[in-house]
Amino acid sequence: MSTIAEPSFPIPHAAPRIRVLIADDQALIRRGMAMLLDAAPDIEVVGQAADGVEAVELARRLLPDVVLMDLHMPRKGGVLATREISAALPHTRVMVLTTFNRDDLVFDAVRAGAQAYLLKDASEEEVLDTVRAVHRGESRLTPQIARKVMDQFRLLADRVAQEPLPPLTPPTPDVRAATQATAPGEPLRPDATKPLTERETAVLELIAKGYGNRQIAAALNLAEGTAKNHVSRIMQKLHANTRTELAVLVLKK
Repeated sequence: MSTIAEPSFPIPHAAPRIRVLIADDQALIRRGMAMLLDAAPDIEVVGQAADGVEAVELARRLLPDVVLMDLHMPRKGGVLATREISAALPHTRVMVLTTFNRDDLVFDAVRAGAQAYLLKDASEEEVLDTVRAVHRGESRLTPQIARKVMDQFRLLADRVAQEPLPPLTPPTPDVRAATQATAPGEPLRPDATKPLTERETAVLELIAKGYGNRQIAAALNLAEGTAKNHVSRIMQKLHANTRTELAVLVLKK
């Protein structure tokens, strides 16, 4: 009887699946999203929450990779739940999926730490692709939401351009110390005293449209590492914690 020899090389293990928590007050939506996500070979639904309170509790207990968050829920809304989860669980990323595209909700959700903002009319493939992108650390905005952010960005730019420049004053010792060049290998310190360069402004516009580093590099004819460095420098200048927060922080500046 012939036998099959055991392979002498190690068999690679499959990559761990993306663990997702669904938070929505409509049971039908939760079940539908769970069926869609569980059907993907690389995604696993680990829990479902019917409101913001349950979402925070389950996120703390289950430590999911991604939370699929509705905004209008009883007891605690999605914006507050997003803020609490983002503050307590830095490795858990929140992806908003809602029917509302009001300006105030968009900006509140992004300020709370949401990495992506999709409307519920998104296609199944778009939902799956966004879950994977958010898990990789990318940010995604639907075209309607990206336009809202960019419109506000342009309004602010026009407003700033019309304001008179303040008189030039010598920097204080603290400011001079904060803007000094760091030693080789030392991480750059946050520096909000220098304006964005023309290149950084172009990168910021693409970030607001939901572009990842590879897409930014292709659009601006840059190396991917260079695009990543531009993004890091912009975040330092604007003291942003997430990529999607960048455009909203501009409004506050």
